[in-house]
Amino acid sequence: MTAQTATKKKRRISWGAIFVNIALVLIVLAWSIPTFGLLVSSFRSRFDIQTSGWWTIFPHQEWVTVAEIQPGPELDRDGVMTFEGVSGTFLELRDGIQSGNTQVVWIGNKRIGKVVVQQKEWTRGNHDFTLENYQTVLGGKTFQIQQPDGSTLTVQGDNFVNAFLNSLIVSIPATLIPILIAAFAAYGFAWMKFPGRRVLFIIVVALLVVPLQIALVPILKLYVGLDLNGTFLGIWLAHTGFGLPLATYLLFNYISTLPREILESAFIDGASHFTIFIRLVLPLSVPALASFAIFQFLWVWNDYLIALIFIGSKPDVQVLTQRIAEMVGSRGNDWQVLTAGAFISMLVPLIVFFSLQRFFVRGLMAGSVKG
Repeated sequence: MTAQTATKKKRRISWGAIFVNIALVLIVLAWSIPTFGLLVSSFRSRFDIQTSGWWTIFPHQEWVTVAEIQPGPELDRDGVMTFEGVSGTFLELRDGIQSGNTQVVWIGNKRIGKVVVQQKEWTRGNHDFTLENYQTVLGGKTFQIQQPDGSTLTVQGDNFVNAFLNSLIVSIPATLIPILIAAFAAYGFAWMKFPGRRVLFIIVVALLVVPLQIALVPILKLYVGLDLNGTFLGIWLAHTGFGLPLATYLLFNYISTLPREILESAFIDGASHFTIFIRLVLPLSVPALASFAIFQFLWVWNDYLIALIFIGSKPDVQVLTQRIAEMVGSRGNDWQVLTAGAFISMLVPLIVFFSLQRFFVRGLMAGSVKG
């Protein structure tokens, strides 16, 4: 390889790395900016949310009124009018006429309106934050809404504590149960020989492409007959069944790549399959277990359809997604409360992901390279 060819190859590699880095930065910004905006909005008052964007917390330029002019009766309101050196008709002034750093706006109707002269000035940003939104959502604190006629309406807040606890009660067992069952199954498929092993594994993999929606009605009929509908046990079993194919496939890819010498040494020492599974396989499979735990927990925590079908919408068993959906329907204009509730629902998944992210890539790459 000549020096010129090597230089061209390095140049291609560097341009490829630059393109990948730029794409990653854009993806991170596309996800991070709305999340940050949601967080900021959750600490803002109803008035601030309705009158300005969340980005106004940063220093920015905005129009500030520096003078107000009351037009006299002698002014020809049907023709071209001039204020502070800016000329225009009534319709143009009503929309606002900008000239350099000055803007002239007609406020009100043509007969008794006034003219406002504004200039752009730098402001430090709106930092009037409040915890009332979270108090309303978590503690059920009452809040007041200013009506268009000037009256004040007092509304009882939403208590998310019960829904938050219900989501934890649903998500934690629905994550741990399929992990435990799938780990046993993956070990059996990877290291135990029994009739029909290949056929059973193909069936498990084939179940990955089956839409869960087609199973909802049959399972619901079965639950009604077994009196499991509306119980946490029913939704645990449903999430376990829907999550087992992916869990088994993911854990099989990892467990099958474990060093054979370690397991053979344990067999020679007289260890049983159960002892090897508990003492060797589970500790060595932590990356794969953590990867699936992230997937399953996020799926169950953000689930709405399965929870609605199998545990219903009673207030004592509602999960967080149902509570937020109910708020959207009843309080679609109360953005300050919705943003606080939405960020609370995001908080636990973020904690779970960042706690287990060091295992995430290793678990996903399990079994992808063999040598």
